[in-house]
Amino acid sequence: MIRSTVHLRQARGPDAPDIAELLRQLGYPADPEAIPRRLGRMAAEPDQAVLVAAEGERVVGLATVIVRHVITDDAPFARLAALVVAEDRRGRGIGRALAAAAEDIAVAAGCSVIEVTSGDHRPGAHAFYRSLGYEERPRRFLKRLPPGSGQ
Repeated sequence: MIRSTVHLRQARGPDAPDIAELLRQLGYPADPEAIPRRLGRMAAEPDQAVLVAAEGERVVGLATVIVRHVITDDAPFARLAALVVAEDRRGRGIGRALAAAAEDIAVAAGCSVIEVTSGDHRPGAHAFYRSLGYEERPRRFLKRLPPGSGQ
């Protein structure tokens, strides 16, 4: 169960070093100096949220949620785009708390479904998501775009 010393809140610029470390642990190295800029861009889009689990001043968990409207359904869908807990804090309910907060955001936005993707090399994460009631739906196709196209 989550300790009372851990609380969930929106990410802030000063969280950048801890967020960068969490992203590194997730396999997405990031320059801490880039994080405040990214948070600013995400905050400018009303259908995105960046949540952190903070233990005192230290950020020990991160979850991002994106809500999108689609042509195939009247209800929007949500994507849990990143979920990570610090390696030394796993198994304490922090990931469950972040996932529940993400689901609360999705429900409040009227979403009919929430999805998460997870690489084949993360069997522990797959078991975690199954324990939360997520169903596996394989097949995802990605295409890398030319440099500069994502700016």
